[in-house]
Amino acid sequence: MNSNNQQSVMLVDGMALLFRAYFASATSGYIRRTKDGVPTNAIYGFVRYFWDAVQTYDPSHVICCWDLGGPTFRAKEYSAYKGNRSEAPDDLIPQFTLIRDVIESFGIPNISYQGFEADDCIGTLATQISQKMNVMILTGDHDMLQLVSPSTSVIIMKKGQGNYKVYTPESLYEEKQLNPRQIIEVKALMGDTSDNYPGVRGIGEKTALKLVQEYGSIEGILDNLDCLSTSVRTKIENDLDMLHLSRKLAEIHCSVPVECSIEGCLFELDNDRVSSKFEELEMKSLCQLMGVAVV
Repeated sequence: MNSNNQQSVMLVDGMALLFRAYFASATSGYIRRTKDGVPTNAIYGFVRYFWDAVQTYDPSHVICCWDLGGPTFRAKEYSAYKGNRSEAPDDLIPQFTLIRDVIESFGIPNISYQGFEADDCIGTLATQISQKMNVMILTGDHDMLQLVSPSTSVIIMKKGQGNYKVYTPESLYEEKQLNPRQIIEVKALMGDTSDNYPGVRGIGEKTALKLVQEYGSIEGILDNLDCLSTSVRTKIENDLDMLHLSRKLAEIHCSVPVECSIEGCLFELDNDRVSSKFEELEMKSLCQLMGVAVV
């Protein structure tokens, strides 16, 4: 697949792509289904998003990471973590298993681990693999920016297919004046409404950015409380425990007991296997998209 002989691994945030694909089509009111009524709109959109990214960035190896059901270590630390999330739509639920089957038919490993999120699996694999070759993380989640390094770039999917923003240490600093680790510090201060943890009440993104840019870290801020305005100092002092907890929740865990050999994630499509899976799901048009001959 990779034509320039440069080895690189693309780590795909599976849930980010699947949810994006589902809602991109579901908002129109039309849900693609097989003749038996099995919903497949998210799978169809996922493959289109995935293939566009593969064509654009040409990885030699690919791994896909997934969230699992059940509580994570973060929910055990903070019971309200992601407690504001609504249940997945009924039409999406059966597609969770089917998309993993599709990914398997591509010869791509599906990686997950009970008690941890896909982010943690991606962070762990990026840490392991980036010592040997370049890593690209495909996601829509800006939390992943904390994983940027000289050998790991984060590709953020923006609105519309084929629209990406690639973050390296240089482009991250140029845009936000932050290094990757400081992404965690900002989240600790401002919290995360999507993941439902508050950070320091009353401190928003603008103030959090300013504090981290000026003092470098939570420790740097706490060492300089006397230099802060009375209002900001009081907010931090009143929420110290939540500040430290929010930092733990924001940090991607990079030592999950998962691994994937380089040989095991070489991206080489098996024509018959892919064609058979698309025929089963009544998606033969995707064969043409991916240059796969219909069996």
